Amino acid sequence: MDDKLKFAVTGALAGAANGFFGAGGGLFLVPLLCGWCHVEERRAFATSVAVIFPLSALSALIYWMRGGLDLAAAWPYLAGGAVGGWIAGRALGRVDTVWLRRAFGLLLLYGGVRAVLLL
Repeated sequence: MDDKLKFAVTGALAGAANGFFGAGGGLFLVPLLCGWCHVEERRAFATSVAVIFPLSALSALIYWMRGGLDLAAAWPYLAGGAVGGWIAGRALGRVDTVWLRRAFGLLLLYGGVRAVLLL
């Protein structure tokens, strides 16, 4: 399969996850970028953030237009997320990829367990 098509399919999966679940597109992007598209891990994490930002903005706009977004409640999370993103972005180059992979795996496990237990 052509690389551009692989990237487009990967982006479509991330966009669908983001639209359906309000987030989670990065959970598709990182493994797909690494395994299917053969992108180096650090670059995959950074690319995931760059792709998720506009997808999240688009999903938020659609939720807002349909009355499902409480901007007043979102501001503290946005502020905290911006600080956390800045710190993590600065630290990404200094963290061993083995630890990044492990932390990402734990995050996936945590999210999976939470999703199953909340059903």
